Amino acid sequence: MKRTAALWLGLGWVGFAVLPWYLVEGGSLSLDLLSGWPRGAAGGGLFLGLLEGRWWLLPLALPLLAALIGLRLPTDDRRISDILVWAGIAGLAWFVFQGFAIGLRGWGGNWLVALFGAPGPKQEGMGYGAFLTALSFLMLLTHGLAARGFCRGDAFTVSSIGLIIALITAFVFFPIWEILVSAFKDNDGRFALNEFAAKFFDNSIWGLDCTYSSLRCGVAWNTLFLAILVGVGTTALGLAFALIATRTAFRFKGLLRILTVLPIITPPFVIGLAVILLFGRSGAVSAILYEWFDIPRSRWIYGLPGIFLAQMLAFTPIAFLVMIGVVQGISPSLEEASQTLRAKSWTTFSTISLPLMRPGIANGFLLGFIESMADFGNPLVLGGNFDVLSTKIFFAVVGASHDQGRAAVLAIILLAFTLGAFYAQHRWLGNRSYTTVTGKGDSGLPLPLPRRVAILCYGTAIPWAVLTIVIYVTILIGGFVKTMGRDYTPTLQHYLTGFAIERASWGIHFSGSAWNSFFTTIQISAIAAPLTAIIGLLTAYLLARQRFAGQRAFEFGTMLSFAIPGTVVGVSYILAYNVPPIEITGTGLILIICFVFRNMPVGVRSGIATMSQIDKSLDEASLTLGARTFTTVWRVILPLLRPAIVAALVYSFVRAMTAVSAIIFLVSAEYNMATAYIVGRVEAGEFGLAIAYSSVLIAVMLVAILMIQISVGERRLGRRSTSDVALQGAG
Repeated sequence: MKRTAALWLGLGWVGFAVLPWYLVEGGSLSLDLLSGWPRGAAGGGLFLGLLEGRWWLLPLALPLLAALIGLRLPTDDRRISDILVWAGIAGLAWFVFQGFAIGLRGWGGNWLVALFGAPGPKQEGMGYGAFLTALSFLMLLTHGLAARGFCRGDAFTVSSIGLIIALITAFVFFPIWEILVSAFKDNDGRFALNEFAAKFFDNSIWGLDCTYSSLRCGVAWNTLFLAILVGVGTTALGLAFALIATRTAFRFKGLLRILTVLPIITPPFVIGLAVILLFGRSGAVSAILYEWFDIPRSRWIYGLPGIFLAQMLAFTPIAFLVMIGVVQGISPSLEEASQTLRAKSWTTFSTISLPLMRPGIANGFLLGFIESMADFGNPLVLGGNFDVLSTKIFFAVVGASHDQGRAAVLAIILLAFTLGAFYAQHRWLGNRSYTTVTGKGDSGLPLPLPRRVAILCYGTAIPWAVLTIVIYVTILIGGFVKTMGRDYTPTLQHYLTGFAIERASWGIHFSGSAWNSFFTTIQISAIAAPLTAIIGLLTAYLLARQRFAGQRAFEFGTMLSFAIPGTVVGVSYILAYNVPPIEITGTGLILIICFVFRNMPVGVRSGIATMSQIDKSLDEASLTLGARTFTTVWRVILPLLRPAIVAALVYSFVRAMTAVSAIIFLVSAEYNMATAYIVGRVEAGEFGLAIAYSSVLIAVMLVAILMIQISVGERRLGRRSTSDVALQGAG
């Protein structure tokens, strides 16, 4: 522990004295900037304090010096832990205080102006040096707590908990707090509880007029009803696909897996557009029904039916990715034991297999429920007169009224619904054990599905797969015709407009208008995906394997950004990170951070669902044999988490490629994302180019998913397969 703490202390001094303390414009260091070191933009905090009069940075040297003195004490001296703890607390406290107290325009609070006068000293947003110094203070604090015996003295566990809490506080709680606090303020920035109450209890939110008249119900009830329908529907479909993929001899499993993944790799408004092109008044299906069966054309697709259909198409893959790892993890030996006791296949499935799937079912429903509530693209395209909270929040922010307080009130209601679903999930799972992966060998064969279950799965999944194929054929055709729905003349013009490549005198020139956003999207997504998986699975390990004070609040914090609509996340990030101490709007970093903490909950929930099946005795055996916690996680647990790793990587990558609502506020001219480009083309009426770009994204993401699955591999549990039995019989 002392050696690791010394390493972190050394990094802290590097961050404080060597690296640029403030954010360098453009995010990179040039030779011109380095030539002025240690002064100027590339200067470290220590030299800026000594040479340029930024005195407020100098007190940060005191906790670093204290930690240096403490680490020079004998190893058995108990004062080391106290010194590290207080050095970490003092360093973090002063770091945060000076960051918020001094901003671009001077003092950051009226009380500071009253004490010292206006305008006061000024400083820019924190940079690499400030980040590394703050991280070193955090690690010194956690190592000191571990030395005091927290989490059985495990420095890795305490440091991981501290790091996750710090990240969630900085990039989830802080931006959400910035916008939610505005719910209690009037337009002049003063607290006004009366205005909050009037907005919260407005009839347009909670009205029940639809139960006794032709008027519409409140937007809160619409959102809740839709989310419950989507949560149940996506969980049932995801379970059906998972059972077919793992428990049947279906010949087209590969195609079925592709079809379950396709909707998740498509911008949501594109699915909505395809649904309109099929089922709208001028849609292909509507035209066939009218001409063949004389069924009148209608606008039934706009409203609850259309949003429900589009969300089912978009979010079923999430449930499938969670469910397949849980279904694979069920021990065949338990099912064989039931059959040995002469239980029928239906009895075995309903009393053994299905109850062991409860973690996956609960997590699948929770994710579907939250995704439906946070969805923005599908209700925007197909909503009609059926209002939901996410679109209401969007129009409250960007509409003519520009009522940020109302948007914040609606966000609070959304949070309350999410908290209720979170609580209901915990109540349903209870304290039961779902362990099925132990350290013992398991040579059992997976039990074939009972006939009635197989018929139900096939009858549900195959028609849905056919509908998915029709949707994607529509999307594919739309990129190769002049105008979908009017002029079906074949053309490649849409692809040439976006992705033209020319040969110039200096080499190949990517002249298409979509290339810039395409390369930026690939780069940002490739960086964000592994970070999302690492943080998500580490959080899942802490929640599933450790016990510490505030664990429930910690778990809810990991789901908070997932519950907030993307529009609110985008606006809150602008409010929080457009000024010091963290000033990153307009950079690629804010997009990466947004994607990481927006998509992290899928890795958390998938990891918890899979880890709940892994016996803790595997961890204990590794620790008993002298392995450290990090080694145990790396060598024992991580190989058994491969389904969760694939789910986290795939989901985070494709959602970074297809996200709309949050990034629409965060993109810039330098960092424009593919979905923002597509939205612009849709607004301009260039539907062919939008669909063509979406088709290219789908192809790229299919290749990326295949590469992820090949690189991660499959989990090996030492179980027999039907082919093994056939070979033994032949022998």
